[in-house]
Amino acid sequence: MPFDDYQQLVFERRDHGVLLITINNPEKYNAADEVLHGELARVWREVDTDEQTRVAVITGAGRAFSAGGDLGMVERIAGDYDRVHHMLREMSEMVYNIIGCDKPIISAINGVAVGAGVVVALLSDVAIAAEDAKLGDGHVKLGVAAGDHAAIIWPLLAGMAKARYYLLTGEMVTGAEAEKLGMVAKALPRDQVLDEALRVADTLGTGSQQAIRLTKRSLNNWLRAAGPTFDQSAAYEMLTFMGPDVVEGYTALREKRAPRFPSAAD
Repeated sequence: MPFDDYQQLVFERRDHGVLLITINNPEKYNAADEVLHGELARVWREVDTDEQTRVAVITGAGRAFSAGGDLGMVERIAGDYDRVHHMLREMSEMVYNIIGCDKPIISAINGVAVGAGVVVALLSDVAIAAEDAKLGDGHVKLGVAAGDHAAIIWPLLAGMAKARYYLLTGEMVTGAEAEKLGMVAKALPRDQVLDEALRVADTLGTGSQQAIRLTKRSLNNWLRAAGPTFDQSAAYEMLTFMGPDVVEGYTALREKRAPRFPSAAD
């Protein structure tokens, strides 16, 4: 049976072919460790081939959507060539599997979305965010290049000026701000986000399936055209995981202080 071997994703079948996927590690704010990162990469292939699913909705358990990469995972990857190589392949699969999934994907962004969480949140076909949710790409604050999705989607959604600003500074945006920038389709009070996502899912699940899927496929050619840009950014991120700045980045996070990156030393 599909979806029976996942540890941190929970699945619920609903009417009209709607599959509700919940990221389920609320004690750690649904942060992505190696297990969850791998599951978020491969689940979209199974959604695409599952005959019972017409549309997928993904949300997070508790008050977070997904609070970025687990710090322990970051420490294990840094400087480890084999882990870096594996992560490069897996992050590429995550991005391209979402883009290549013919079924529409809706993200119900119920709280903070960083790292792999914001990849799924913003690459989904319809993104609905809590007004007070925080979304961001904090790679530069960790000491690595923004590579897991940002270059392929932020300029298209927010425009180049805003993409440059937020990706170079690592600052966060609220769901309300993201709606104004055009990064999400809707921003609503937190308690309305999932209900609205499921309402939209019912609309898509009862609509013309060929028409909806082929429209998605056409629209995603904008992202496929940016594939080389993404591939380069992903490689750059993994390159910087082999350098000294990321060690200072995760150490500063552990010690709850501002980083003192070697590359910026006087």
